[in-house]
Amino acid sequence: MTSNKRDDEQELDHDIEEALSHIEELKLSGSHQESIKEAEKLLCDNPNCVHALEEIADNYVSLDQFDRAEKACERALKLNEKSYTAKYILGFISSQKQNWPKAISYLKSSNDLHSNNPEILRCLGWAMFNNRKRTQGIVILERALNLDPDNSLTLCDLGICYLQTKNFDKSVELLKHAMDIDPDNNRVKECLNAAKGFKERYLKMNK
Repeated sequence: MTSNKRDDEQELDHDIEEALSHIEELKLSGSHQESIKEAEKLLCDNPNCVHALEEIADNYVSLDQFDRAEKACERALKLNEKSYTAKYILGFISSQKQNWPKAISYLKSSNDLHSNNPEILRCLGWAMFNNRKRTQGIVILERALNLDPDNSLTLCDLGICYLQTKNFDKSVELLKHAMDIDPDNNRVKECLNAAKGFKERYLKMNK
């Protein structure tokens, strides 16, 4: 009986893994509502499935439904207080709301649980920079970029930070790289134009 029970558990684990893989595929394809429905089905059969709650939260973030994302994360953390994904998502949402101290708290905790993740570090660096810890924020963003050198989001965030610290050459360099990677990104375009404009004005003033 012990052997049969173990086999059943392994089969269930495999089924959960397959279901989560399908949920992830739907999310990455942009089918967020369908992904949420599938995750909710998985939760009906496995109410303690933290990964399903994390996927639900991630989908709701993509839909800009932050309140629902937060509820899913809070439920995930009740089941597993070491869910670095739930803490990362809560940190990201706090950043979107410009609640920098709260964002930093969640993101630091997420990074402690899952270090050297470039996306967690990117968000942490951005939050630190905007919370008046500019040098530390830039250092963390540079670390994120070293881990993922062609991430247009990190390049753009770091470019904005260097623009605000008046390092115009570095800002333009990073934003040009981001533009090469993601030429249709309006945020990158606007930031690159701004950086070029500030650089030109700075050069004229110092002639």
